[in-house]
Amino acid sequence: MNIATNLEWASFFFPGRPVLSEGDSQTSYGILNEKANRVATALIGLGIQPGESIGICAPNCGDWVAFYFGVLKAGAVAVTLSNLLSDDELSLLLNHCQPRMIYTSDDKLNCLDGFKGSGGLETVISPGSDLNMNRLLKLGRRTFKALDRDREDIATVLYTGGTTGTPKGVMLSHENVNVSIQNVVFNERSSNIDRALCFLPFNHVFGQMHIMNATILSGGCLEMLPAFDMDRILWLMAAGRVTKLFAIPTIYSRFLSLKRLKNKLGKVRYCFSAAASMAAETVHRWKEQTGLKIYEGYGMTEAAPVVTYNHYYRHVVGSVGTAAPGVEIQIRDQQGHELEPGVEGEICARGRNIMKAYLNNSEATRAAFWEKGWFRSGDIGRSDPDGYLYIVDRLKDMIITGGENVYPKEVEDVLYCRPEIEECAVIGLADPDWGEKVTAFIVARRDEEIDPAALKAFLKTRIAAFKVPKEFRIINELPKNAAGKIQKRQLKKEI
Repeated sequence: MNIATNLEWASFFFPGRPVLSEGDSQTSYGILNEKANRVATALIGLGIQPGESIGICAPNCGDWVAFYFGVLKAGAVAVTLSNLLSDDELSLLLNHCQPRMIYTSDDKLNCLDGFKGSGGLETVISPGSDLNMNRLLKLGRRTFKALDRDREDIATVLYTGGTTGTPKGVMLSHENVNVSIQNVVFNERSSNIDRALCFLPFNHVFGQMHIMNATILSGGCLEMLPAFDMDRILWLMAAGRVTKLFAIPTIYSRFLSLKRLKNKLGKVRYCFSAAASMAAETVHRWKEQTGLKIYEGYGMTEAAPVVTYNHYYRHVVGSVGTAAPGVEIQIRDQQGHELEPGVEGEICARGRNIMKAYLNNSEATRAAFWEKGWFRSGDIGRSDPDGYLYIVDRLKDMIITGGENVYPKEVEDVLYCRPEIEECAVIGLADPDWGEKVTAFIVARRDEEIDPAALKAFLKTRIAAFKVPKEFRIINELPKNAAGKIQKRQLKKEI
């Protein structure tokens, strides 16, 4: 088994169809597969052996995709790193994963110089290096079949969580990835005529697996952008070049501020949100304005990423759906006991999509699993009698104020009912009287003003008094990571 064979089959069936679209440039399946073949054979010629790690640290582009599949075809492990990492952060991860080679951008060369000849790094491939992508392609052959790997062999490593302390590199096998992306294709009814928008970074599990790998498995086309660009996205949709809109909750909130939104979507048939839970109010407003549902699922890097999917046929607003085929879910207490439907506890999952382990981190791996392969997500949720899962919040984000537990998501969901709020984040700040003080950080919609007294009065009609923020802070922008997810820990550091 090798997930690179998904590209080979798509190239066999649709050699002339576009797989990558970047601005005015398009790449066909046949051409992409040939470039991946050249990368694979060049790497093998340079001495790369199956199972060895090769880093990728560069912005989204066609060469990123070709290099990634070339690494996989050669039987090596693709370690995908964010190109937005600082030199210190990148150094930490390189010391941890120790790749033999790395494909990167020129702005990382100074940092990488210190790793050549030490830590296992032998070769840097970048536009400004002696070995660049064009030269690498010339070293390889245009025909090649992906090396067969055992289904449990590692295909890729993605880093999750913070970039300090001991890193957590999620080791995903070829089976993990194939099971998960097959669930994406099935649940989204994907086909070779779909065009999927992708502005999320390929080093992130959502961009790499849910969008890129799943689109290639179905023979569709990736409409790629280097980053979120509202004007460019609106142009692409108006031109009929997007049928599947992939975004995150904060982006959907921005779209909802546009006038005549339905007319701007063009041929979009499917909308999906990931990275964080979506406020039910946002889903209702989207349906009212566009006639389309926003589908959600529940996933994590360690699940490659699919755990649950909300359904075409019985879409339940506020839920993240039921377990994807082949995945089992349990809600457990902190002692590991399974809880009844309706009772809140930690979401645990088991299936052939769940990671093998954290790279070089046996302690974190042991802590992440209960017996018999049940993975502990660290998220709090509950299920209903029909098996639909509802996310309550991150266990680590829970606020304890005056002895009471407050889940920020519950407060945020109510705040999103207010039309003057574009984005919000609720956190607990240290307080001598309450232990933690519930605090809301709010970004207002354009031309709107925030009245804290009115917000407090509104919230008191919807949630218990102890959950109502004691302070509202109006800011221009919330800190986010490369995938657009709000970083609450960073918010605390900036105070």
